[in-house]
Parts: sequence; structure tokens; C-alpha cells
Amino acid sequence: MVNKHPLPGSERTVEQGSQVVGQCDPAERIEVFVILRRQQQAQFDALMSQIEAGDPGVKPLSREALAKDYGAAPDDIAKVKAFATAHGLSVVREDPAARSVLLCGTIAQFQSAFEVKLEHYQHHATGQFRGRTGTISVPDDLYGVVEAVLGLDNRPLARPHFRIRPPFVPARAQQVSFTPPQLASLYQFPQGDGGGQCVGIIELGGGYNTSDLKSYFASLGVASPTVKAVSVDQGSNQPSGDPNGPDGEVTLDIEIVGAIVPGATIAVYFTQNSDAGFIDAVSSAVHDTTNQPSVISISWGGPESIWTSQSLQAFNSVLQSAAALGVTVCAASGDSGSSDGAGGGDQVDFPASSPYVLACGGTSLTASGTSISHEVVWNDGAQGGASGGGVSQAFPVPVWQQGLSATATHGGKTALSGRGVPDVAGDASPVTGYDVLIDGTQTVVGGTSAVAPLWAALIARINAAKGQPAGFINPKLYKTPGVCNDITQGNNGSFAAAAGWDACTGLGSPNGQKVAAAL
Repeated sequence: MVNKHPLPGSERTVEQGSQVVGQCDPAERIEVFVILRRQQQAQFDALMSQIEAGDPGVKPLSREALAKDYGAAPDDIAKVKAFATAHGLSVVREDPAARSVLLCGTIAQFQSAFEVKLEHYQHHATGQFRGRTGTISVPDDLYGVVEAVLGLDNRPLARPHFRIRPPFVPARAQQVSFTPPQLASLYQFPQGDGGGQCVGIIELGGGYNTSDLKSYFASLGVASPTVKAVSVDQGSNQPSGDPNGPDGEVTLDIEIVGAIVPGATIAVYFTQNSDAGFIDAVSSAVHDTTNQPSVISISWGGPESIWTSQSLQAFNSVLQSAAALGVTVCAASGDSGSSDGAGGGDQVDFPASSPYVLACGGTSLTASGTSISHEVVWNDGAQGGASGGGVSQAFPVPVWQQGLSATATHGGKTALSGRGVPDVAGDASPVTGYDVLIDGTQTVVGGTSAVAPLWAALIARINAAKGQPAGFINPKLYKTPGVCNDITQGNNGSFAAAAGWDACTGLGSPNGQKVAAAL
């Protein structure tokens, strides 16, 4: 008799608003990731401590060195393969660098292997998905070896953080819009076209039309960048033809990055919207030895509370690998203010709340001529969206945020009890949004979705000029907060802007020249 143990952090409860609508077909075949522990974890933790402290002596690891020293141990992979064989599961691929083994088998085989019951659920907002409740179990010899099992459950966890400008905007608001190069100039980005760099963009659905991109870049008078679609786990470039759907996200991200760094290669990683898909797409980008992105932009996320702790930790571990490799990851902080659209209380959005990403919040911007005349927290009211931000309940206060506090809208400051979000900000209000072309339609878009690629493009310009990656930049930015335009007006619901760091706009919007000098 094999002893089984519950996998820590794998507990799932029935999500509010969802109900079981049927049994899964036991013969249906699915694919499931097993994520393994890191070799030499203590040594890796010591390296991360140096990176988090902003130690200038730490050089980024090569992808080969990371795989060899801190990937999955051959013995651990062998144990998973033996387990798979015992349960009739086949190994689709093993990736020591990403510490993952992808298994394929029937629902019945996986239910037996991990002692779970998979059922079809219906949720009023996300639709139908395959789910489970309770914990996943692993045998004695995999206990402590396996960190996460992803893909049994395929509920969509993330949403895109973009907002198309509504046709009717409150009368008080003066509608303006900007092209990405105009914003790069207002934010005083250093000159350059990002030549020699690759920017990775993560997408969980939708697609882009090459004809849109060609027309758009031609209309701005910039060269068309090289855009590559990278398929991850059955994901692919599939434009739906609906600019209000995920196409809006995909096209927005590419157009902002491409307009600012037309000399860079843009690798777009398409995957399924589930924790397994999302984590694997980011892992694929981080470990991509072909395209080797030096910056990754993520404009999707969901409230921390909807993730299992095994998913949070597996994802965070991939983001740690990015930091060790010198890859900067920019993530949108969300468009629903301090609640992140979650029922009940304040929440921050993940992956923006990971301490290993540059979390990007939103502002509303007014320009006069070639300079910024006014910039406040983006908050267009309940329907219009607001900058995501607040205090993480999943991650502790990072070294570089020690001593900071969050300012409440109703007055008073509270010392951070967890990782504060966001780190930085940029123009995000659809009322002062970005001119883009999506599915043949000229439109104006906002959302913190636009801010992640804006910062990613800035970092690509800086990397190209320096000839080396800026890498994990948070410690450097927090040591030189004057490199950002401090936003001191507005709120995102529960939190207010204040001098210095705040939980609406972080350190503020970029002064690109100063950011480049600090890095």
C-alpha cells in the first residue's frame, strides 16, 4: 500500500457563484504539469537575497547555468516518470530548466494518480470549466519533491487589464489621446529603437492581425518591428475579430512596444487562460533560449485570493528565475482600484503582487505642448476603472520596501504589512488613453495593460543603449525614487496618493532619462 500525502497549498474550495453541472468524461485525455523543487535551493535563496538587496556585484546567470545549478534534479524527474508509468500516464515532455514534467492521460487515470475528483463547473462570470475541490495527494517518494500539480483544474484565473474608451465620457473630462511615441517623449524616454533586444509579451487568448500592425506602424511613421507568435500548450495567435475581446489586449501590447522600440523583436507567447497555461507561458518566455527576451510584459492577472498557494508559489518561483537571469518582468496592477474587482474588501492583483515583478499602476495625464502639465491617480469611477494597488496578503514586505507605509483615502498612514503594489505608474485612463488600431478599428484604449508594455519598452531602450540587461530593477528604483514623477493627487478607492511611494501609483510615472541613469 502506497502512502499518500496532501500536497501543501493545493486546497481548493468551490468558488462563490459556481456550481457543479456534470461529471467529466473519464476517457477524456488531458495534460497536467508536475512542478518540481529546485536543486540547491539554499544556494539559490542566498543569490536571491543579494539580487533583492541590489548588490551590484551580482551578474545575471546564463540560461544554461540556471538550468544546470538550479533546475530540477535528474533523480527527481526520474521519480515523476516512474510514478507516471505506474499510473498509465505518458510523459509529453520534461524540462529540467523550468523544473516541469508534462504528463498526459485520461481523466480517470489522473483522478486515481492524484486522488482527486474532477467535475464540470459553471460560473456566472467565467463560464464552464473543469474543477476540483479539496487537496491533491502525492505518494511518499514525491512528497517534498513535487511543488505543484497544475492543469487538473482549467478555470480561467486571469483577465486582461485594458479598457476601451466608452463612447460617452463625463462632461467634466476633456478627452485627449496619445500615440505611444508621444508618451515616450512626454516621459522623456532616452533615444533609441531597442535594436538587438527581444521583448516577450504574454497573452492568454485572442490574437493580432499583421495587416493591423503594418497599417498602425506606417501611420506613425515608424518601421514595423519583427513580431513572432510563440505557441505554448495549444495556444496560438487566433484573432477573434472582436476589438473588445482579448484581441484588444494582444494588439495594444504589441503596438505600444513596437511603436517605441521598432528595432526590437517582439515574441508573443500565446497560451490557455488557466493557472497551468499562464505559468507555463511565463516560464517558456523566461527560459526561451531562441528569442531570449530581456524584458517580459504581462497585462493579465486576477485577485490574489482566487489563486491556490501552490500556483502562487510556482508562478513566483518562475519570476525568481527571471530575476536571476537578469530578465525584467513588468506586470499590470489591475483596473478595478483597491478592490481589484473582488467581492469584499481590498485585494491586489497577481502576478503584479509578486516581489519579483515591476508592478505598473495607472495615472490620468494632461499635457501641454511637449510637457506634462498635470498627472493624477487614474480613477474614472466605478464604471470607468481605477489604478489597482494596495497591500499583498500573500507576500511579505520586500527588503526594498521596508519602512514604507500606505496612505488611506480617509486619512492616516499604515506601515506596510506585505508587499506594496504598484511600484511605478504611467498613463492609463481611457479618457487620456492610447491611439491604437484593433481588428481594423481605430480606437482609444487605457488600462494598466498599457503601462506594462510602456515600461517594458523603456527598459528595452535602456538595455539596448547599455548593451546589457537592467535585470531586476526594483531595488535600484527604490534607492533613487526621484527618477519618477511623484503623483500626489487622487485615490484608487481605499488608498490615496501621497508624497513618495503610495499604493495607487507606487513611486510615480517615469522620467525615462533619469530611470536610465539610475539603472
